[in-house]
Amino acid sequence: MGIAALLRAAGVGVGDEVVVPAFGNVEVAEAVTQVGALPVFADIDPVTYCLDASVVEQALTARTVAVVVVHRFGRSADMGRLHALGRRHGLLVLEQGESEVPYDETAQRRERAAYLDTKLRGVWTPDGGDGHTYQQYVVRVPGNGRPDRDAFARAIRARGVDCRVPVKTPVHRLPEYRRCVSLPETERAAEETLALPVDASLTRREMQRVVSVCNALGGPIAVGSTALFGV
Repeated sequence: MGIAALLRAAGVGVGDEVVVPAFGNVEVAEAVTQVGALPVFADIDPVTYCLDASVVEQALTARTVAVVVVHRFGRSADMGRLHALGRRHGLLVLEQGESEVPYDETAQRRERAAYLDTKLRGVWTPDGGDGHTYQQYVVRVPGNGRPDRDAFARAIRARGVDCRVPVKTPVHRLPEYRRCVSLPETERAAEETLALPVDASLTRREMQRVVSVCNALGGPIAVGSTALFGV
């Protein structure tokens, strides 16, 4: 069953609030509105990119009836804390997972991720804890905001390395869901994150190419520099 069907089956409807992440796809917020409830956006943990239980608790009101947790990039949310939160406040806690990846492919992705972890410079590599499956290998390009990450992405694409911005616009910034809410970790992640390739099909030579191209750029340079990332 989808999220909307699960919410409807639990009796969630008009007048209810459901806490959801803004970092990710819009489908979860859409599922909440489909049943007549109001999506309330909470901030993420900067390591897992999933809902932060302590922030979720601060977002609760007398109308909150459920929390929808979305696992991101192959890294799971802290479900122990989130389920404990649900029990304390009598909330329905739903999970949206990611598509299953065959074991052999996961092992190969982890191998490639481990290689990047040890070789990359100038970007922040992901934390590999809690059984990370690396459905996406998401790094952070630190600096002074979006121009740094985007310039870095353009530069490595120009040198033949595939990459993509995993979340271009957080849901709370979309016109139909715009909220005046403080989500600093969500905003920071949207500005800094970039997914690099770790597909099982990549050869050792291709992985070496990813490393050499990224490291040759030397990390981010202050915005306004005429030599930003060598571009």
